[in-house]
Amino acid sequence: QVQLVESGGGLVQAGGSLRLSCAASGRAFSSYDMGWFRQAPGKEREFAAFISWSGGRIVYAGSVKGRFTISRDNAKNTVYLQMNSLNPEDTAVYYCAAGRPSNAWVGTSYDYWGQGTQVTVSS
Repeated sequence: QVQLVESGGGLVQAGGSLRLSCAASGRAFSSYDMGWFRQAPGKEREFAAFISWSGGRIVYAGSVKGRFTISRDNAKNTVYLQMNSLNPEDTAVYYCAAGRPSNAWVGTSYDYWGQGTQVTVSS
C-alpha cells in the first residue's frame, strides 16, 4: 500500500514557475513507476509526465515537454514536477500516481493516487 500526498501548488502569473512535490509513504516507493496527471475544469484528466522506478526512463506529454521536468529522490520517497514557463492553459489540479503501468499515458494503469494540488496560472 502506498499513500501519496501532493504539495506545492498555488497561484502564479503566466511565465512563472512552480515545483510540485509528491511524498509517498511505504518502503516500496523505489519500486514503483510514478506519473503526474492533470485535470482542468470541465476536461478529462490528462497525462503530463512519467518517470520509471530507477529514473532511467522519462516521458512527457507534448504540451509540457521542454517546460516541465520530472524527477525523483528515492531516498526521500518523493517525486517532483518542476514547471517553468507556465501559461493559463496549465491551470488544473495536478495528481501524482504510482504503480507499474502497462501504459504510462493511461491513468487507469496506475494503482495509487494522491488527492491532488491546485495550480492556477493567471494571464
